[in-house]
Amino acid sequence: MTRQRGRYDLYAGQTPGQTLGPFFSQGLVRGDRAEPAAFRPVLATDSTRGERLRIEGAVFDGLGRPVPDALLELWQADADGRYAHPLQASAVASPSPACDASFSGFGRCATDDDGRFAFSTVRPGAVPGPGGKPQAPHLNVILGARGMARLAFTRIYLADDPALTSDPVLALVPQARRATLLAQRVLEARGTYRFEVHLQGPRETVFFEF
Repeated sequence: MTRQRGRYDLYAGQTPGQTLGPFFSQGLVRGDRAEPAAFRPVLATDSTRGERLRIEGAVFDGLGRPVPDALLELWQADADGRYAHPLQASAVASPSPACDASFSGFGRCATDDDGRFAFSTVRPGAVPGPGGKPQAPHLNVILGARGMARLAFTRIYLADDPALTSDPVLALVPQARRATLLAQRVLEARGTYRFEVHLQGPRETVFFEF
């Protein structure tokens, strides 16, 4: 591409204008180029407390086709049910209110050409919900993609968690649609759960409004 003085977008690789964006190629590289620092799908280190989890899956549109340009952000509590947030100390009465220092609590992953994503983390602990009632362990997800005027917010629960039956937030979701929030254990891969996001259609994932 020809470089022209004063026309930065001609040689920086700015993508076309979209509903969300435009975004610059320096921060959204793919393929065999170096992964940008903004994409950190690994939330835990070797010293992080808790059971290791791998959350893998894919994002699909209303026709069941993979979405190759979605961006997912994952927020969760550590294994003790504490968030890496300045307000955590005042939110939970605990002898040790600080989050595990070796756990970021936040990850970001872009989907590949087949709409797939994966996060490496730990099983989150229970956190208080409405009225102080404990919520089942879950992971908060924020999703954006081309053509979406607003970000989508959802949750990932682990399908084999016994606390699901008493979760106050899940109880607000119609029974027939709760399965869209459940990640299923992959039997042949230890500590791995699969979660699919369907943006529309008959299998549409439950999204929350804030």
